[in-house]
Amino acid sequence: MPTVPEPLATDQQIETALLELVTRRGSNSSACPSEVARQLNAQAWRTLMPQVRQVAARLALAGKINVTQRGVVLSPEHTWTGAIRLRLVPASLATLNVWTRPPA
Repeated sequence: MPTVPEPLATDQQIETALLELVTRRGSNSSACPSEVARQLNAQAWRTLMPQVRQVAARLALAGKINVTQRGVVLSPEHTWTGAIRLRLVPASLATLNVWTRPPA
């Protein structure tokens, strides 16, 4: 019987690493999703990128982080293309949704 390969990282591992990174950076600084992927698996980080983006979308929907592109906060309800950044949502803004559509 063939064995199913272990995932490179679980969603929980990604969420923990992502939240730790943006918390260290604070709400005035951001992080690249690739930093999270590289932290979890330096050799296969590119393979983790879609999963990191999915976890980031879930955290953005929950109001824990903002996903930005060129300084604009993006909606987690849309598919992002291009470079994005992840930033901790300040506690005072955690209940507000300030999303915009991605730049054209």
